[in-house]
Amino acid sequence: MRGKTHSIGLRAVLAVFALTLFAAETAASQEKVLYSFYNSGGAVLPVAGVISDASGNLYGTAFYGGTYDNGMVFELTPTATGWNKTVLYSFNPNGIDGFGATGGLVFDASGNLFGTTEFGGTGDCTNGFGCGTVFELSPSANGHWTETIVHDFQGYDGWEVHAGLIVDGAGNFYGTTANGGTYGQGTAFELSRAGGSWTVTTLHQFTGGYDGGVPFSGLRLDAAGNLYGMTYEGGGKSAGCRYGCGTVYELHRFKGGNWSEKVLHSFSQNGADGRYPNGGLIFDGSGNLYGVAGAGGGKPGYGIVFELTPATDGSWTESVLHNFNDQQPDGIGPSGNLLFDSSGNLYGVTIAGGTHSHGTAFELSPAAGGSWTETTLHNFSNNDGDGYNPVSGLMLDSSGNLYGTTGSGGYYGQGSVYEITP
Repeated sequence: MRGKTHSIGLRAVLAVFALTLFAAETAASQEKVLYSFYNSGGAVLPVAGVISDASGNLYGTAFYGGTYDNGMVFELTPTATGWNKTVLYSFNPNGIDGFGATGGLVFDASGNLFGTTEFGGTGDCTNGFGCGTVFELSPSANGHWTETIVHDFQGYDGWEVHAGLIVDGAGNFYGTTANGGTYGQGTAFELSRAGGSWTVTTLHQFTGGYDGGVPFSGLRLDAAGNLYGMTYEGGGKSAGCRYGCGTVYELHRFKGGNWSEKVLHSFSQNGADGRYPNGGLIFDGSGNLYGVAGAGGGKPGYGIVFELTPATDGSWTESVLHNFNDQQPDGIGPSGNLLFDSSGNLYGVTIAGGTHSHGTAFELSPAAGGSWTETTLHNFSNNDGDGYNPVSGLMLDSSGNLYGTTGSGGYYGQGSVYEITP
Protein backbone atom coordinates (compact mmCIF):
# COMPACT_ATOMS: atom_id res chain seq x y z
CA MET A 1 0.00 0.00 0.00
CA ARG A 2 2.74 2.45 -0.88
CA GLY A 3 0.26 4.91 -2.44
CA LYS A 4 -1.60 5.27 0.88
CA THR A 5 1.66 5.89 2.72
CA HIS A 6 2.78 8.53 0.26
CA SER A 7 -0.58 10.31 0.34
CA ILE A 8 -0.41 10.70 4.10
CA GLY A 9 3.18 11.89 3.77
CA LEU A 10 2.21 14.36 1.09
CA ARG A 11 -0.36 16.00 3.34
CA ALA A 12 2.00 15.93 6.30
CA VAL A 13 4.66 17.77 4.29
CA LEU A 14 2.68 20.94 4.97
CA ALA A 15 4.44 21.25 8.29
CA VAL A 16 7.71 19.32 8.11
CA PHE A 17 9.97 21.77 6.29
CA ALA A 18 11.65 24.04 8.82
CA LEU A 19 15.00 25.05 7.32
CA THR A 20 16.81 28.32 7.94
CA LEU A 21 17.37 30.13 4.63
CA PHE A 22 19.07 33.29 3.50
CA ALA A 23 17.03 36.37 2.57
CA ALA A 24 15.58 36.27 -0.93
CA GLU A 25 15.23 38.92 -3.58
CA THR A 26 11.55 39.52 -4.22
CA ALA A 27 9.52 41.40 -6.78
CA ALA A 28 7.50 44.49 -5.90
CA SER A 29 4.31 42.44 -5.69
CA GLN A 30 1.63 42.57 -3.05
CA GLU A 31 0.02 39.62 -1.30
CA LYS A 32 -3.33 39.87 0.46
CA VAL A 33 -5.13 37.20 2.47
CA LEU A 34 -8.70 37.15 1.18
CA TYR A 35 -10.03 34.64 3.67
CA SER A 36 -8.73 32.81 6.75
CA PHE A 37 -10.42 29.50 7.48
CA TYR A 38 -11.70 28.60 10.93
CA ASN A 39 -13.37 25.44 12.16
CA SER A 40 -14.13 24.89 15.83
CA GLY A 41 -13.55 21.17 15.33
CA GLY A 42 -9.93 21.63 14.24
CA ALA A 43 -8.00 21.97 11.00
CA VAL A 44 -9.57 22.86 7.63
CA LEU A 45 -6.64 22.16 5.28
CA PRO A 46 -7.59 23.58 1.85
CA VAL A 47 -5.09 21.53 -0.16
CA ALA A 48 -6.43 22.20 -3.66
CA GLY A 49 -6.42 25.55 -5.45
CA VAL A 50 -9.42 27.66 -6.40
CA ILE A 51 -11.35 28.28 -9.61
CA SER A 52 -13.45 31.27 -10.60
CA ASP A 53 -16.81 31.82 -12.27
CA ALA A 54 -17.66 34.67 -14.66
CA SER A 55 -18.67 36.91 -11.74
CA GLY A 56 -15.32 36.57 -9.96
CA ASN A 57 -16.52 34.22 -7.20
CA LEU A 58 -13.98 31.64 -6.07
CA TYR A 59 -14.67 27.95 -5.47
CA GLY A 60 -12.59 25.30 -3.75
CA THR A 61 -12.44 22.28 -1.46
CA ALA A 62 -11.02 21.54 1.98
CA PHE A 63 -9.94 18.21 3.44
CA TYR A 64 -11.54 18.97 6.83
CA GLY A 65 -14.19 21.41 8.02
CA GLY A 66 -17.87 21.59 7.18
CA THR A 67 -20.75 20.28 9.25
CA TYR A 68 -19.20 16.85 9.83
CA ASP A 69 -15.52 17.94 9.98
CA ASN A 70 -14.77 15.66 7.02
CA GLY A 71 -14.36 18.25 4.30
CA MET A 72 -16.40 20.74 2.33
CA VAL A 73 -16.90 22.58 -0.93
CA PHE A 74 -16.89 26.35 -0.44
CA GLU A 75 -17.56 29.55 -2.38
CA LEU A 76 -15.93 32.93 -1.68
CA THR A 77 -17.88 35.99 -2.83
CA PRO A 78 -16.27 39.45 -3.01
CA THR A 79 -18.08 42.27 -1.19
CA ALA A 80 -17.31 45.89 -0.36
CA THR A 81 -15.94 44.85 3.03
CA GLY A 82 -14.15 41.61 2.15
CA TRP A 83 -14.87 38.09 1.01
CA ASN A 84 -17.77 36.05 2.34
CA LYS A 85 -17.52 32.26 2.58
CA THR A 86 -20.48 30.00 1.85
CA VAL A 87 -20.30 26.26 2.44
CA LEU A 88 -21.94 24.74 -0.63
CA TYR A 89 -21.66 21.18 0.61
CA SER A 90 -20.37 19.33 3.68
CA PHE A 91 -19.14 15.79 3.09
CA ASN A 92 -20.80 13.20 5.32
CA PRO A 93 -18.88 10.05 6.41
CA ASN A 94 -22.04 7.96 6.38
CA GLY A 95 -20.77 5.06 4.31
CA ILE A 96 -22.27 6.46 1.12
CA ASP A 97 -20.90 9.96 0.65
CA GLY A 98 -17.27 10.68 -0.12
CA PHE A 99 -15.02 12.72 2.17
CA GLY A 100 -11.46 14.02 2.36
CA ALA A 101 -11.23 16.23 -0.74
CA THR A 102 -7.70 17.04 -1.94
CA GLY A 103 -8.47 17.75 -5.61
CA GLY A 104 -9.76 20.95 -7.15
CA LEU A 105 -13.10 21.62 -8.85
CA VAL A 106 -14.16 22.02 -12.47
CA PHE A 107 -17.32 23.46 -14.02
CA ASP A 108 -19.25 21.73 -16.77
CA ALA A 109 -20.98 23.70 -19.53
CA SER A 110 -24.19 23.93 -17.46
CA GLY A 111 -22.57 25.46 -14.39
CA ASN A 112 -22.43 22.29 -12.30
CA LEU A 113 -19.34 21.65 -10.19
CA PHE A 114 -17.46 18.33 -10.34
CA GLY A 115 -14.80 17.10 -7.96
CA THR A 116 -13.24 14.10 -6.23
CA THR A 117 -12.70 12.71 -2.74
CA GLU A 118 -9.88 10.46 -1.60
CA PHE A 119 -12.04 8.48 0.81
CA GLY A 120 -15.66 7.56 1.48
CA GLY A 121 -18.25 5.88 -0.67
CA THR A 122 -19.43 2.29 -0.41
CA GLY A 123 -16.14 0.61 -1.32
CA ASP A 124 -13.89 -1.03 1.27
CA CYS A 125 -10.30 -0.12 0.43
CA THR A 126 -8.97 1.63 3.52
CA ASN A 127 -10.10 -0.26 6.62
CA GLY A 128 -13.52 1.33 6.61
CA PHE A 129 -12.59 4.68 5.08
CA GLY A 130 -13.94 3.80 1.64
CA CYS A 131 -12.32 4.05 -1.79
CA GLY A 132 -13.26 7.60 -2.79
CA THR A 133 -15.79 9.15 -5.14
CA VAL A 134 -16.42 11.51 -8.03
CA PHE A 135 -19.23 13.94 -7.19
CA GLU A 136 -21.37 16.56 -8.91
CA LEU A 137 -22.86 19.66 -7.24
CA SER A 138 -25.83 21.23 -9.04
CA PRO A 139 -27.15 24.70 -8.14
CA SER A 140 -30.85 25.41 -7.67
CA ALA A 141 -32.84 28.64 -7.97
CA ASN A 142 -32.87 29.14 -4.19
CA GLY A 143 -29.08 29.08 -3.97
CA HIS A 144 -28.79 25.55 -2.58
CA TRP A 145 -26.53 22.96 -4.15
CA THR A 146 -27.41 19.28 -4.48
CA GLU A 147 -24.76 16.55 -4.51
CA THR A 148 -24.90 13.51 -6.78
CA ILE A 149 -22.36 10.69 -6.56
CA VAL A 150 -21.17 10.28 -10.16
CA HIS A 151 -18.92 7.31 -9.42
CA ASP A 152 -18.21 5.24 -6.35
CA PHE A 153 -14.79 3.55 -6.57
CA GLN A 154 -14.52 -0.06 -5.44
CA GLY A 155 -10.77 -0.71 -5.56
CA TYR A 156 -10.53 -2.85 -8.67
CA ASP A 157 -11.23 0.33 -10.67
CA GLY A 158 -8.82 2.32 -8.50
CA TRP A 159 -9.06 4.22 -5.23
CA GLU A 160 -7.65 7.30 -3.50
CA VAL A 161 -8.52 10.00 -6.05
CA HIS A 162 -5.98 12.64 -5.09
CA ALA A 163 -6.21 15.05 -8.04
CA GLY A 164 -9.16 16.83 -9.60
CA LEU A 165 -10.78 16.18 -12.97
CA ILE A 166 -10.57 17.70 -16.44
CA VAL A 167 -13.44 17.86 -18.93
CA ASP A 168 -13.39 17.72 -22.74
CA GLY A 169 -15.68 19.51 -25.20
CA ALA A 170 -18.11 16.59 -25.26
CA GLY A 171 -18.61 16.67 -21.47
CA ASN A 172 -16.48 13.62 -20.66
CA PHE A 173 -14.33 13.77 -17.52
CA TYR A 174 -10.85 12.33 -17.00
CA GLY A 175 -8.84 11.67 -13.87
CA THR A 176 -6.47 9.39 -12.00
CA THR A 177 -6.48 7.27 -8.86
CA ALA A 178 -3.27 7.07 -6.85
CA ASN A 179 -3.91 3.53 -5.68
CA GLY A 180 -5.87 0.41 -6.56
CA GLY A 181 -6.53 -1.15 -9.94
CA THR A 182 -5.19 -4.49 -11.09
CA TYR A 183 -1.65 -3.90 -9.81
CA GLY A 184 -2.41 -1.69 -6.82
CA GLN A 185 -0.52 1.21 -8.39
CA GLY A 186 -3.39 3.40 -9.57
CA THR A 187 -5.37 4.00 -12.74
CA ALA A 188 -6.31 6.61 -15.32
CA PHE A 189 -10.04 6.73 -16.06
CA GLU A 190 -12.74 8.37 -18.17
CA LEU A 191 -16.28 9.19 -17.07
CA SER A 192 -18.89 9.54 -19.81
CA ARG A 193 -22.60 10.22 -19.51
CA ALA A 194 -25.35 8.56 -21.54
CA GLY A 195 -28.80 9.77 -20.62
CA GLY A 196 -28.87 10.15 -16.86
CA SER A 197 -26.22 7.55 -16.00
CA TRP A 198 -22.42 7.66 -15.93
CA THR A 199 -19.99 5.00 -17.11
CA VAL A 200 -16.40 4.74 -15.92
CA THR A 201 -13.80 3.34 -18.32
CA THR A 202 -10.33 2.45 -17.11
CA LEU A 203 -7.85 3.80 -19.67
CA HIS A 204 -4.68 2.47 -18.06
CA GLN A 205 -3.71 0.24 -15.13
CA PHE A 206 -0.35 1.39 -13.76
CA THR A 207 2.01 -1.41 -12.79
CA GLY A 208 4.60 0.52 -10.78
CA GLY A 209 7.28 -0.60 -13.24
CA TYR A 210 8.54 1.21 -16.31
CA ASP A 211 5.08 2.67 -17.03
CA GLY A 212 5.02 4.43 -13.65
CA GLY A 213 2.91 4.11 -10.53
CA VAL A 214 1.02 6.16 -7.92
CA PRO A 215 -0.28 9.00 -10.11
CA PHE A 216 -1.02 11.77 -7.61
CA SER A 217 -1.18 14.18 -10.57
CA GLY A 218 -4.21 14.85 -12.72
CA LEU A 219 -4.37 14.79 -16.51
CA ARG A 220 -4.04 17.28 -19.36
CA LEU A 221 -5.65 17.06 -22.83
CA ASP A 222 -4.02 18.03 -26.12
CA ALA A 223 -5.91 19.19 -29.21
CA ALA A 224 -6.06 15.64 -30.59
CA GLY A 225 -7.69 14.25 -27.45
CA ASN A 226 -4.59 12.55 -26.05
CA LEU A 227 -3.97 12.70 -22.29
CA TYR A 228 -0.79 13.56 -20.42
CA GLY A 229 0.14 13.13 -16.78
CA MET A 230 2.83 12.24 -14.25
CA THR A 231 3.36 9.43 -11.76
CA TYR A 232 5.00 9.86 -8.37
CA GLU A 233 6.87 6.55 -8.62
CA GLY A 234 7.93 4.00 -11.23
CA GLY A 235 9.80 4.50 -14.44
CA GLY A 236 12.56 2.05 -13.68
CA LYS A 237 14.99 1.86 -10.79
CA SER A 238 17.24 4.84 -10.21
CA ALA A 239 19.80 5.69 -7.58
CA GLY A 240 18.03 7.05 -4.52
CA CYS A 241 14.54 5.97 -5.65
CA ARG A 242 13.64 2.50 -4.40
CA TYR A 243 10.44 2.28 -6.41
CA GLY A 244 11.46 4.58 -9.25
CA CYS A 245 11.50 8.37 -9.31
CA GLY A 246 8.37 8.94 -11.36
CA THR A 247 7.42 9.46 -14.99
CA VAL A 248 5.77 11.74 -17.51
CA TYR A 249 3.43 9.74 -19.71
CA GLU A 250 1.03 10.07 -22.63
CA LEU A 251 -2.21 8.15 -23.09
CA HIS A 252 -2.76 8.02 -26.84
CA ARG A 253 -6.32 7.73 -28.09
CA PHE A 254 -6.86 5.49 -31.11
CA LYS A 255 -9.90 5.41 -33.35
CA GLY A 256 -12.41 2.98 -31.94
CA GLY A 257 -11.83 4.03 -28.32
CA ASN A 258 -8.64 2.12 -27.47
CA TRP A 259 -5.85 3.78 -25.48
CA SER A 260 -2.12 3.11 -25.22
CA GLU A 261 0.34 4.48 -22.67
CA LYS A 262 3.76 5.78 -23.66
CA VAL A 263 6.38 7.01 -21.18
CA LEU A 264 7.79 10.34 -22.37
CA HIS A 265 10.31 10.76 -19.56
CA SER A 266 11.56 8.75 -16.58
CA PHE A 267 12.96 10.97 -13.84
CA SER A 268 16.45 10.72 -12.32
CA GLN A 269 18.19 9.01 -15.17
CA ASN A 270 21.03 11.35 -14.23
CA GLY A 271 22.03 13.15 -11.05
CA ALA A 272 20.71 16.53 -12.17
CA ASP A 273 17.16 15.38 -12.89
CA GLY A 274 14.18 15.78 -10.58
CA ARG A 275 12.20 13.06 -8.84
CA TYR A 276 8.80 12.44 -7.24
CA PRO A 277 6.53 14.80 -9.24
CA ASN A 278 3.11 15.36 -7.68
CA GLY A 279 1.74 18.30 -9.71
CA GLY A 280 0.21 18.50 -13.14
CA LEU A 281 1.44 19.41 -16.61
CA ILE A 282 0.72 22.34 -18.91
CA PHE A 283 1.34 22.96 -22.62
CA ASP A 284 2.71 26.04 -24.33
CA GLY A 285 1.56 27.15 -27.77
CA SER A 286 4.22 25.02 -29.47
CA GLY A 287 3.22 21.74 -27.80
CA ASN A 288 6.00 21.65 -25.21
CA LEU A 289 5.14 20.33 -21.75
CA TYR A 290 6.06 22.01 -18.45
CA GLY A 291 5.88 20.80 -14.86
CA VAL A 292 7.64 20.54 -11.52
CA ALA A 293 9.26 17.76 -9.52
CA GLY A 294 9.27 18.26 -5.76
CA ALA A 295 12.75 16.84 -5.18
CA GLY A 296 15.99 16.25 -7.06
CA GLY A 297 17.83 18.55 -9.41
CA GLY A 298 21.28 17.77 -8.13
CA LYS A 299 22.63 18.86 -4.75
CA PRO A 300 20.93 19.74 -2.47
CA GLY A 301 17.98 18.25 -4.37
CA TYR A 302 15.14 20.64 -3.58
CA GLY A 303 13.22 20.24 -6.83
CA ILE A 304 13.08 21.52 -10.39
CA VAL A 305 10.94 23.18 -13.03
CA PHE A 306 11.28 21.30 -16.31
CA GLU A 307 10.30 21.46 -19.97
CA LEU A 308 9.77 18.49 -22.29
CA THR A 309 10.17 19.18 -26.02
CA PRO A 310 8.87 16.71 -28.64
CA ALA A 311 10.94 15.65 -31.65
CA THR A 312 9.74 14.45 -35.04
CA ASP A 313 10.72 10.85 -34.19
CA GLY A 314 8.32 10.79 -31.24
CA SER A 315 10.96 11.21 -28.53
CA TRP A 316 10.91 13.99 -25.92
CA THR A 317 13.88 15.90 -24.53
CA GLU A 318 13.91 17.30 -21.00
CA SER A 319 15.39 20.70 -20.13
CA VAL A 320 15.71 21.80 -16.51
CA LEU A 321 14.58 25.44 -16.41
CA HIS A 322 15.26 26.02 -12.72
CA ASN A 323 16.90 24.18 -9.82
CA PHE A 324 15.56 25.17 -6.42
CA ASN A 325 18.39 25.75 -3.97
CA ASP A 326 18.32 27.21 -0.46
CA GLN A 327 21.74 28.76 -1.03
CA GLN A 328 20.55 31.16 -3.75
CA PRO A 329 18.31 31.67 -1.71
CA ASP A 330 15.16 30.12 -3.06
CA GLY A 331 12.00 28.22 -2.27
CA ILE A 332 12.20 24.45 -1.94
CA GLY A 333 9.77 21.69 -2.84
CA PRO A 334 7.82 23.05 -5.85
CA SER A 335 4.29 21.67 -5.91
CA GLY A 336 1.04 21.88 -7.83
CA ASN A 337 0.47 23.02 -11.40
CA LEU A 338 2.33 25.75 -13.23
CA LEU A 339 0.52 28.35 -15.31
CA PHE A 340 1.45 30.72 -18.13
CA ASP A 341 0.49 34.36 -18.54
CA SER A 342 -0.01 35.99 -21.94
CA SER A 343 3.66 37.02 -22.06
CA GLY A 344 4.97 33.49 -21.64
CA ASN A 345 5.99 33.79 -17.99
CA LEU A 346 5.50 30.77 -15.72
CA TYR A 347 4.07 30.95 -12.20
CA GLY A 348 4.11 28.42 -9.39
CA VAL A 349 4.60 27.80 -5.67
CA THR A 350 6.96 25.97 -3.35
CA ILE A 351 5.82 24.24 -0.17
CA ALA A 352 8.76 25.48 1.90
CA GLY A 353 11.84 27.65 1.72
CA GLY A 354 12.08 31.36 1.11
CA THR A 355 12.88 34.07 3.63
CA HIS A 356 10.63 32.66 6.34
CA SER A 357 11.04 28.95 5.48
CA HIS A 358 7.28 28.63 4.82
CA GLY A 359 7.13 28.58 1.03
CA THR A 360 7.10 30.98 -1.88
CA ALA A 361 5.19 32.06 -4.95
CA PHE A 362 7.54 32.47 -7.90
CA GLU A 363 7.69 33.63 -11.50
CA LEU A 364 9.98 32.25 -14.20
CA SER A 365 10.58 34.59 -17.15
CA PRO A 366 12.22 33.46 -20.41
CA ALA A 367 15.48 35.25 -21.17
CA ALA A 368 17.87 35.41 -24.10
CA GLY A 369 19.63 32.21 -25.09
CA GLY A 370 16.95 29.91 -23.75
CA SER A 371 17.60 30.63 -20.06
CA TRP A 372 14.94 31.50 -17.49
CA THR A 373 15.08 34.06 -14.69
CA GLU A 374 13.33 33.36 -11.39
CA THR A 375 11.67 36.07 -9.30
CA THR A 376 10.18 35.44 -5.89
CA LEU A 377 6.77 37.13 -5.83
CA HIS A 378 5.99 36.38 -2.20
CA ASN A 379 7.64 34.76 0.80
CA PHE A 380 4.93 33.16 2.91
CA SER A 381 5.25 33.52 6.68
CA ASN A 382 3.38 32.80 9.90
CA ASN A 383 3.30 36.50 10.73
CA ASP A 384 0.38 39.00 10.66
CA GLY A 385 -2.18 36.42 9.57
CA ASP A 386 -0.34 35.33 6.43
CA GLY A 387 -0.91 31.78 5.17
CA TYR A 388 1.96 29.41 4.60
CA ASN A 389 2.92 26.06 3.07
CA PRO A 390 1.08 26.41 -0.27
CA VAL A 391 0.58 23.01 -1.92
CA SER A 392 -1.58 23.76 -4.96
CA GLY A 393 -0.83 25.86 -8.01
CA LEU A 394 -2.13 29.32 -8.81
CA MET A 395 -5.06 30.76 -10.74
CA LEU A 396 -4.68 33.84 -12.95
CA ASP A 397 -7.51 36.32 -13.56
CA SER A 398 -7.98 38.62 -16.55
CA SER A 399 -6.24 41.50 -14.72
CA GLY A 400 -3.10 39.48 -14.06
CA ASN A 401 -3.78 38.81 -10.38
CA LEU A 402 -2.87 35.41 -8.93
CA TYR A 403 -4.97 33.39 -6.48
CA GLY A 404 -4.17 30.35 -4.40
CA THR A 405 -4.58 28.54 -1.08
CA THR A 406 -2.32 27.66 1.82
CA GLY A 407 -2.81 24.58 3.95
CA SER A 408 -1.58 26.33 7.09
CA GLY A 409 -1.58 29.82 8.56
CA GLY A 410 -4.08 32.56 8.12
CA TYR A 411 -5.40 34.38 11.20
CA TYR A 412 -6.61 31.12 12.77
CA GLY A 413 -3.82 28.80 11.65
CA GLN A 414 -6.13 26.58 9.57
CA GLY A 415 -5.33 27.76 6.05
CA SER A 416 -6.13 30.68 3.80
CA VAL A 417 -7.06 31.90 0.34
CA TYR A 418 -4.77 34.65 -0.94
CA GLU A 419 -4.30 37.03 -3.86
CA ILE A 420 -0.98 38.24 -5.28
CA THR A 421 -0.87 41.38 -7.42
CA PRO A 422 2.42 41.34 -9.38
